Amino acid sequence: MDPALSVVRLTVREAIHTLSSSEDCGLILSTLRFLKRYLGETEDPALPEEQEEFATVHFSAFLRCLVIKLSPVWLELSPDGQLEELWDSFFLKGPADQAFLVLMEALESTAGPSFCLMKMAQLLANFLSQRRMAALMEEQCRPQKKPGFTLLQETLLNKVVGLPDHLGNRLQQDNLALFFPQNYFPLLGEEVVRVLQGIVDALRGGLDCSVSFMSRVLGKICIQGRQKEILDVLVPQLTVLTQGSCLWQRVCWRLMEQVPDRTMEAVLIGLVEATPGPEVLSRLLGNLVVKSKKAQFVMTQKLLFLQYQHTTPMLQSLLGYLAMDSQRRPLLIQALKELLETWGSSSAVRHAPVTQQHYLSAAILICLAHLREPELRDSQDELLASMMAGVKCHLDSSLPTVRRLGMIVAEIISSQIHPEGPPLKFQYEDDELSRELLALAIPGTSDSSTVLAGGSAPAPTASETLAKTMDDGVESANGSDPQVGPQGSDSDLDSDDEFIPYDMSGDIELKSNKAPLYVRDCMEVLTSSEDMERWEAALRALEGLVYRSPEATREVSVELAKVLLHLEERTCVSGFEGLRQRALVAVIVMDPARVAEYLTSQFYALNYSLRQRLDILDVLTLSAQELSRPGHLKRPTQQVSCGSGAPVLATSQADCTGVSGWRTVVEERIRSKTRRFSKGFPRRELASSPSEFNSVAGYFFFPLIQHFDRPLVTFDLLGDDQLVLGRLTHTLAALMYLAINTTVAVSMGKALLEFVWVLRFHVDIYVRRGLLSAVSSILLSVPAERLLGDLSDELLEARSWLADVAEKDVDEDCREQAVRALLLLERLKDRLLPLSH
Repeated sequence: MDPALSVVRLTVREAIHTLSSSEDCGLILSTLRFLKRYLGETEDPALPEEQEEFATVHFSAFLRCLVIKLSPVWLELSPDGQLEELWDSFFLKGPADQAFLVLMEALESTAGPSFCLMKMAQLLANFLSQRRMAALMEEQCRPQKKPGFTLLQETLLNKVVGLPDHLGNRLQQDNLALFFPQNYFPLLGEEVVRVLQGIVDALRGGLDCSVSFMSRVLGKICIQGRQKEILDVLVPQLTVLTQGSCLWQRVCWRLMEQVPDRTMEAVLIGLVEATPGPEVLSRLLGNLVVKSKKAQFVMTQKLLFLQYQHTTPMLQSLLGYLAMDSQRRPLLIQALKELLETWGSSSAVRHAPVTQQHYLSAAILICLAHLREPELRDSQDELLASMMAGVKCHLDSSLPTVRRLGMIVAEIISSQIHPEGPPLKFQYEDDELSRELLALAIPGTSDSSTVLAGGSAPAPTASETLAKTMDDGVESANGSDPQVGPQGSDSDLDSDDEFIPYDMSGDIELKSNKAPLYVRDCMEVLTSSEDMERWEAALRALEGLVYRSPEATREVSVELAKVLLHLEERTCVSGFEGLRQRALVAVIVMDPARVAEYLTSQFYALNYSLRQRLDILDVLTLSAQELSRPGHLKRPTQQVSCGSGAPVLATSQADCTGVSGWRTVVEERIRSKTRRFSKGFPRRELASSPSEFNSVAGYFFFPLIQHFDRPLVTFDLLGDDQLVLGRLTHTLAALMYLAINTTVAVSMGKALLEFVWVLRFHVDIYVRRGLLSAVSSILLSVPAERLLGDLSDELLEARSWLADVAEKDVDEDCREQAVRALLLLERLKDRLLPLSH
């Protein structure tokens, strides 16, 4: 046996005996000061081999002895605090890993609340504040040959990452703020950066180091859901440190490569969310996506297809990262092919939520922005086939947003695949969604991914093009271009810029008096006239004539409805669809029973287009709304007259406007000269009259709901015509709501609940939204006592279905509507529960 080693063992044994049995403060202090020689903390330190034996063999046992002796009475043996200071120093100056483990062990075994528990908690807080955690982790990054080192690392890993949970359970209300997760993990992030800095310095000095323990720490923190706390500290600092330093980049690449597979997904998701762009992500990850199958699956499959809650900037970072290196670009091309295959799947379009389809569309456009023409040409046929299938599926969807997604993506794909051919153009609404998607297809000037990959310079953005156009216009106006500038010295004399332009905004185009005066004349003109000006005038005057001539309208109401239903635009008439629709609504309002019976019978008839069937549903809803409005026949008609019974031409409208104009001016002058102490709120007399929809609601409702399950040769509601079925469900829901307090509401509600029950598992989102609206309309329109008395069984069945939809439906709007319907049912809960037993 080595004599030096036996001396250390005897010294530690005597020290432990002295601490355990002696109450002499001087002897205890001298013993502790002597043992500090083995930590190298005195002027006369022990030999290196003695320090090593003390640290590896005896240090943990000695610390446990100190923990056992800890008590207020024992510390008060030294009133000046020297004993407490020496007691703390062994934990704060000795080997960090052993001190940390002994502290955690003592904290978990000490009964609390107590002095000893709080003392050790404060000591652990000092341990963290003095950067001892960095020393602990840095020690694990050095080459080790100690027995049991793997078990030690696993224990340290669990304690380091789980510290907030352990301390929270032990201290509870007395927990220190430093141990809260929102405070501890950012501190741990700072310690990780210090450890990595030590590793970089060691590598520069020619020493071997390993980042495996740091990778496991990072992975375990992220898999516990604390990515944001630690990566918000790590990423900004690593972004700066890796800029211009190849060694730092290699350390970061190795750090990510050593992350265990089971925690790789959490790390990558947090990292992609935290990085400000693809350049930073590339510096931190390197070619990890090529080297690791798990990383490749997460980056090219899970983040693109299985998750869709991420933001567009995150998608841009991810796909830009794949585009920034020649080894990664094949993965980008493969991702585009798979994205287009999913985008073109009819099952995905039908069942996937709209948010996921938007996410896929954005990913496709970002991929296209990063790919060059030769790369697209190699896969031209495959991409084109997927695009054609996807366009058909999207245009067949009943949701306007899905159809617009299909149009935008198809336009951009076709322009990228066939830039030399005629462009594919659709008509869609220019809103925030379309502008966002169109912007994604244009690579930004600050995005260097295309340039780094060897591509051509990106096209100018819309703002740059606009700025260039404005600059060119300014130069031309200033005469900087001699070829287009004014010639001669007299050019300024011929300018009319000093004259004020005449205001022509109130001018009205004068037209000849060709408007028919009677309803029959209008119908004749619309069916047989070849004079387009007279035809347009008849269409514009028809609504007013219908409202002014109810008796004449009733004589020809069905024939007139037939004419309007089949009316096609012969010339370019501004607002043609609105004029035709309002005229048809006016005819229904004048003769609701007969016209509604005719239109509902034509809805299921042969030889009608889907557009005509949708028009029937629209006018039925609008006319029902008009009939249910109190005093609807007393409203002034806009196109009819200015007070006389004759039809109004353009000139008479101008005269009438002028008369009302000077009266308004005079009244305003009188009002401004009159002093009033209290004017109060203007009172408007509310119209009150019975709902005319009450007596005719059945003509609107029941024929529509009777034959929905009978397919025709060209019309199948339960087959391909899901858009019309969706509109039908919304129309029935609106009619049910407008039938509130009517005598037929109970029968309508019962029939509508049966209709909902048949279609409740329909795959189309738009149809399900209509069904849920129908349930809410029933709950709002049918009196509560009739619901409980006549529809209690149906409502109980609907309740379980609504709960299932609110929990499991893929569409967010469907879930929200189901929750609203359940809240309406809550009003009846106390009265429904007895019926359920």
